[in-house]
Amino acid sequence: MDPDAEVTFEFVPVIRQYKSRRVERLVPTNPVPASVDAATGVASRDVTIDPATGLWARLYLPARSDSGGRRLHIALYFHGGGLVVGSAADAPEHAFLNRLAARAGALAVSVEYRLAPEHPVPACYDDAWAALRWATAAGADADPWVRDHGDAARVFVLGFSAGGNVAHNLALRAGSEPEPGLLPSGAGAPVVQGLALVHPFFLSSPSSPPPGDPDTAAKYAWVRGKLAEMWAFACGGRTAGPGRDPRVSPFADGAPSLGRLGCRRVLVCLADDALAGVGKAYYDALLAGGWAAADAELLDSAPADHEFHLREPESAKAVLLMDRLVALITGS
Repeated sequence: MDPDAEVTFEFVPVIRQYKSRRVERLVPTNPVPASVDAATGVASRDVTIDPATGLWARLYLPARSDSGGRRLHIALYFHGGGLVVGSAADAPEHAFLNRLAARAGALAVSVEYRLAPEHPVPACYDDAWAALRWATAAGADADPWVRDHGDAARVFVLGFSAGGNVAHNLALRAGSEPEPGLLPSGAGAPVVQGLALVHPFFLSSPSSPPPGDPDTAAKYAWVRGKLAEMWAFACGGRTAGPGRDPRVSPFADGAPSLGRLGCRRVLVCLADDALAGVGKAYYDALLAGGWAAADAELLDSAPADHEFHLREPESAKAVLLMDRLVALITGS
């Protein structure tokens, strides 16, 4: 059979790979350029973070960025897409970041991390760490928007779906003992002030049902199986698998304690999807591990489904989700 026609991995409607290594991304994308958003007045532009890897980000600056000379919180954001598709330039993500920057009055940094299978895990985690260091850099080499407007000691990390997985792993790394000088300390406070996980991509062992409602577990059994396959695909096969790899299974044996998250507050957002059971277990583990209820928050948007906030941004549940994200960043 023609190697350019023989399928070696397929998850419709997400991605397909052929024996020749040709990749076909099936999710429709609508990339839009950086601009000044007419609805919010937010200005955006694209910046290169690491020329060696091609890592870049789209920055969003609110219209009133110089109000009172106040420095802006930095919202570091990671898009969804199962670690294999998606982009910071995709129109729904771009519109979401415009709204977030405007509502929160924050300098948003939407990271275009490298995707598998061309760049297997842990490339996405390496890019996230590089982006955090870049966003908190100081001196003449710092980006002018970050240097002139951002508060490098007040960073909030947000991620949707697979981006939630990236955000979680980044917060764990930020909470470990970094080498001196890697991140600003800010009088002993963690540089990452808050973490928001929106429908995060976590998996349990395929041999055991996920926590939560059995009917919901049965409803999404096929999807969970494909997500487990896609995780292995994104790792290039170099994984112990769901339930055993702490990067995708926060409760695996040997996984870091959630007490090591390098932030002050956590917001976990759930939807009616295949990820909700483990997402709820993650929140419960925060409370069981000693997080105060005021610092570990849960928002369950069911019966709204995965990605509803990007498809229907004006819906009541999407507005509530945005309200909670804004409150996390502003402290209100």
